[in-house]
Amino acid sequence: MNIGVIGAGKIGGLVGRLLVQAGHPVMFSSRHPESLQAMVTSAGPGAQLGTPEEAAAFGEVVLISVPFNALQELGRTLAAALAGKVVLDTGNPYPDRDGEMAREVVASGRGTGPFVAEALPGARVVRAFNTVRHDVLGDEAHRSPPRVGIPLASDDAEALEVASRLVRDAGFEPVVVGPLSSSVRFDVGAAVYNTGMSGPELRQALDLPDA
Repeated sequence: MNIGVIGAGKIGGLVGRLLVQAGHPVMFSSRHPESLQAMVTSAGPGAQLGTPEEAAAFGEVVLISVPFNALQELGRTLAAALAGKVVLDTGNPYPDRDGEMAREVVASGRGTGPFVAEALPGARVVRAFNTVRHDVLGDEAHRSPPRVGIPLASDDAEALEVASRLVRDAGFEPVVVGPLSSSVRFDVGAAVYNTGMSGPELRQALDLPDA
């Protein structure tokens, strides 16, 4: 399926390349797309370059990997293009970097997922790829089982199925945690955050049933 990547940095760029290798056409984008030319060329013939607007229109699924404080503006400018689409959001709220919006999320105790859904109205939001460092993802993709677990949360069952497929295609094990509100269980500061746990280890730590 066509994948649009908005914010092709460490996480977005890496996951996008893994999906190109899995056979998905991927459009990488940023505010300065010319800076991505070398990366797109090295990703292979399934990769192409565009603006965020073009990537949002191109993707059947859109992976958003931008600083948390950029989400609201992104939602305002791309709302029509993202409406009804599965959107994988990888961002994390860091108060030192992202300011008041991040402090509000942390203080609320609601978890990041509901805030992302509010910032991207109409999108079928899935929290994904926010818990594992890019270097671990790069080193451990497609390793022998048990593979690195990627926790997922969404209020949309079909979107979770699509996200799970893409996680597998990228070389990892999807771990469905629950609705968007459950993303608090794998947000920054949670016990499973930045651990690189395998899928079975994540399920045990989060008291989830076996796959």
